[in-house]
Amino acid sequence: MEDNIQKITTNKKTTHRPIVLTAIVIGMFMAAIEATIVATAMPNIVADLGGFSLYSWVFSIFLFMQAITIPIYGKLADLYGRKPVYIAGVTIFLIGSVLCGLATTMPLLIVFRFIQGLGAGAVQPIATTIVGDIYTLEERAKVQGYLASVWGISAIIGPTLGGIFVEFLHWKWIFWINVPFGILSLLGIIFFLHERITPKKQAIDYVGAILLFMSVTGVMIAFIQGGVAWSWLSLESFLFFFLFIVGFLLFLRQEKRAKEPIMPLSIWKNQLIIFANIGSLTTGMIMIAVMSVIPTYVQGTMGQSAIVGGFTLAVMSIGWPISSTIAGKILIKIGFMKTAFIGGCFLIIGAIFLLFSVPAYGPVMPGLGSFLIGAGMGFSTTTYIVSIQSNVKWDIRGVATATNAFMRILGNTMGVALAGALLNSRLLSYLEEHAPEAAESHGLGLADALLDPLQQEHLPKDVLSILQEGLATSVHTVFWFLIILAVITLICNCFLPNKVTKVDGK
Repeated sequence: MEDNIQKITTNKKTTHRPIVLTAIVIGMFMAAIEATIVATAMPNIVADLGGFSLYSWVFSIFLFMQAITIPIYGKLADLYGRKPVYIAGVTIFLIGSVLCGLATTMPLLIVFRFIQGLGAGAVQPIATTIVGDIYTLEERAKVQGYLASVWGISAIIGPTLGGIFVEFLHWKWIFWINVPFGILSLLGIIFFLHERITPKKQAIDYVGAILLFMSVTGVMIAFIQGGVAWSWLSLESFLFFFLFIVGFLLFLRQEKRAKEPIMPLSIWKNQLIIFANIGSLTTGMIMIAVMSVIPTYVQGTMGQSAIVGGFTLAVMSIGWPISSTIAGKILIKIGFMKTAFIGGCFLIIGAIFLLFSVPAYGPVMPGLGSFLIGAGMGFSTTTYIVSIQSNVKWDIRGVATATNAFMRILGNTMGVALAGALLNSRLLSYLEEHAPEAAESHGLGLADALLDPLQQEHLPKDVLSILQEGLATSVHTVFWFLIILAVITLICNCFLPNKVTKVDGK
């Protein structure tokens, strides 16, 4: 057993790896359910609560808090151990999940998603770090592949379950389903993960966290509200982009000065980490953009049910576990770059399938595109995680893993903001051009009626046709965005070193 594994055991108690892994798998299952089940139910949530213009905020505020808290949780995990941080994060996440199910308005749902995201920042990165601690390099490649497969398999269930809840129960259950899984995961970690950690009396970089919060807030608001609430060239857009730039520059300065930075800039000197993190950023943008628009595309423009929309998205999660399992087996044999290159190619092909899909042909083409993008995600993300964990020592593995997770979640945040901005601004422009009177009186509120079958029946046929055509055109604008991101990801993957390096604290 490696040195790093010895660091998380005590003389009297030894970590029970199978049970801990099971607890982590359950936690990953919960995270996968949360990521996909909400996307499937969003058209129905909008139909029930209204507020299509706030559509992106339900995703963004959750992902935003994840992105902000991930580096903090990663640093806390290195200072005080993985176990207490994981327990605290899952507990907050479950409280937020219960509250989300009790929301009666869209603004209230957004507030509760804020709380949920506050806890979610600890779930996946700390779980992945625990796996990096208790397994050797050879074991880790396979286990991380299995974890990614579990993410994919459970994500298949998520959209389908979301469609069933929406059709036969209520969308509130998409949040309450997290509770039993979260409790089981907590029990496994509490009773069977034993760490020998000497708490370090070192300060947390709260100033850096605040500056990061300020920076990401600026860019998120600018992208979501730009072109909808105000013009892209307005004073408001300028101020929020300025807030982003200033906040980011101050954050970099603070990280250079801080004794215990939440994101040590030194880890960015490694070429592998640089390109793996940039790749995580772009794949994170691709993943959330697909998740946020596919159900709306299938339900709104094709007139399909929530179950069909969920299944169209779920096939992305069929390609994911298959490719993740293959990546875990071939990674050591062929190296990082070649494995990730395969993933980049799948991402581009999948985005092309989505671009050439049309509503008249039904959900088959979007389904194929989703499947191929899922395959690309599996090859790429598995490579990023294993390569980073194999190139850093134990005492910064939590930060390194959390930084990679942060880049992916930041990509999610930016991706849903940009996809939402493209979707909203293009749809509003289309409505103003083809239905100026309706656009002037209702704006994007017309889309609420499009996503509600009961309201849709009362729409004039010409207005309904314009809405569906406008939504299809807007979604295809997002698909062009995906192709650009996929090309950038492939380029980054080509710069990963192909040699597998073994560090593991020695």
